[in-house]
Amino acid sequence: MSVSKADIEFALDLFAPLGGISSRKMMGGLMIYSHGQVFALLGSSGTLYLKASGGFADELATHGARLFSMVNKDGKTHTMGYWTLPEPALDDPEEACNWARKALDQLT
Repeated sequence: MSVSKADIEFALDLFAPLGGISSRKMMGGLMIYSHGQVFALLGSSGTLYLKASGGFADELATHGARLFSMVNKDGKTHTMGYWTLPEPALDDPEEACNWARKALDQLT
């Protein structure tokens, strides 16, 4: 399964106010960049994730975000340092971009 064109357009429009948005398809999903820095991914199911670790990951978790995980063919569950975008931000580009800026800030 790969990410849909509609999901790609939605994600790119949501983060467009950040400026310098670009993307690259990878493993059925989409990596999302701002000025060349990857800060988010769009899973094949259409779920948006922000790159996060440490205190920022904790902050996302307190807002209901879930850690990205997948089950490999061998049945083992693997996680990555990406957390779902808090639900209210999916309907609010300003809030989504505020979260995205926090993701970018922790990367620099």
